[in-house]
Amino acid sequence: MSNGSSNNNNNTARFDAARRVAIFGGTHGNEMSGVTLVNLWMQNSAEIQRKGLEIKPFLTNPKAVEKCVRYVDTDLNRAFTQENLSATGGDELPYEVQRAQEINRMFGPKGSAEAYDVIFDLHNTTSNMGCTLILESSKDAFNLQMMNYIKKAFAPASCLVLLNEHPLLKYSTSRSVAKHPVGMEVGPQPQGVLRSNIFEAMRVILKHALDFISLFNEGMEFPPCTVEVFRVLERMDYPRDANGNIIAMVHPNLQDCDWEPLNPGDPMFQTFDGKSIHYQGSSTVYPTFINEAAYYEKQQAFVTTRRETLAASAIRKA
Repeated sequence: MSNGSSNNNNNTARFDAARRVAIFGGTHGNEMSGVTLVNLWMQNSAEIQRKGLEIKPFLTNPKAVEKCVRYVDTDLNRAFTQENLSATGGDELPYEVQRAQEINRMFGPKGSAEAYDVIFDLHNTTSNMGCTLILESSKDAFNLQMMNYIKKAFAPASCLVLLNEHPLLKYSTSRSVAKHPVGMEVGPQPQGVLRSNIFEAMRVILKHALDFISLFNEGMEFPPCTVEVFRVLERMDYPRDANGNIIAMVHPNLQDCDWEPLNPGDPMFQTFDGKSIHYQGSSTVYPTFINEAAYYEKQQAFVTTRRETLAASAIRKA
């Protein structure tokens, strides 16, 4: 699948048909919607099959799934760096680095013409984010058009797009092996728990995504569109003492308010003795991943984002 060549006569980006698609579940072994859906589809894939498409449901971190933990040695969803993918050491390497190399061999190699066309990576968050699609490049017209299609098909329910191309905060995801990586983040759901509403929402979003690929492959042209995204700006840590211990919690006014505006001067943390700590930024931001359980170890209380509108060119099959 080419990265899309633009035809100057009508500015339509042309992409080869997307023939190979993978659905990853269990990249984090305690995020149960993806684990359960992928296990289901590995037993019976009728629901996800589409004509002319090879669709592979795949359990990315089986050891972590077995133990119902996020990871065994290191976070698999941060492990797909060139350094890790080319590391030697075999069985001596951390389990998730070995696994990353295996996944890269099966679905990549990352950045090559042989790589899978699309990988959907299914995640849950403990934050009150609702349904979120994660975009890794603002230049990917194919993914932008797909996300526009999903948002419209999913309406009136809301499905937001988080864009992470921040040079310091972007990370090397499992899905980054594909030509078009798509992250799916649905919450709130506690780790190790399966909630029916979250499970169903993820299932429906994925259905729309596969429908889009199917329509594209059949030759449908998608006209130019705009997509509202939330661009990752900054990682905010909890206030800490000199020894690195957390000394404040997410403020009750901010808790569960993912995607809602945080204005300069608004309370964002509350110390254990009840004092408020206010947001000191110069402009309004939209926080998300608020109080995510998995991010305590990553020194992150939430990320701030800026609302933007991206334009995507028309696309059609080459």
